[in-house]
Amino acid sequence: MKHVQTQSSVSFIVNVARLPQKGMSVVVEADAAQREALAEAHGLLSVERYRAELLVSSWKRNGIKVRGRVEAAITQACIVTMEPLDAKVEEDVEGVFLPEDSKLGREGFHVGGEILLDAEGPDSPETFEGDSIDVGALAEEFFGLGIDPYPRKKGAAMTAATDEDGGLVESEFQKKLRLIAKKL
Repeated sequence: MKHVQTQSSVSFIVNVARLPQKGMSVVVEADAAQREALAEAHGLLSVERYRAELLVSSWKRNGIKVRGRVEAAITQACIVTMEPLDAKVEEDVEGVFLPEDSKLGREGFHVGGEILLDAEGPDSPETFEGDSIDVGALAEEFFGLGIDPYPRKKGAAMTAATDEDGGLVESEFQKKLRLIAKKL
């Protein structure tokens, strides 16, 4: 699978051609402008703190392995009340990359035969061009995965709309669904 380079507000490019034997430690601490861009990109009210600690090291013959952790303090809108809701993101980061001309990378999904996938197993390696990888963008991907897609304040519940007689009021969405169901 080819790694698509996206523009990340916390981009940190690592030249993998000259990695130390024990690997290279990378710390990405977002400044105010980067935190604002992260909030906008991920639909958050704000990002108060963002920090990624990563180790970039050689993997097998010419691959690269990135491991570490991303932690952040964020503010989201409650899906019920729309009030601000504080949350934390704490995600382990792990990725394996192969140069696009690597024999392992070429054989991966392009060879005939079966491919066994384990949902709980590691992801397959991604390929990269040139001699650099954006490890900041990788950390941002895991940050995005750690965000609760449906944040709800404790005790907040959705209530059904009722008319003056106490009967349920059908929403526009429910009306459309009912009309579609009748046509089927």
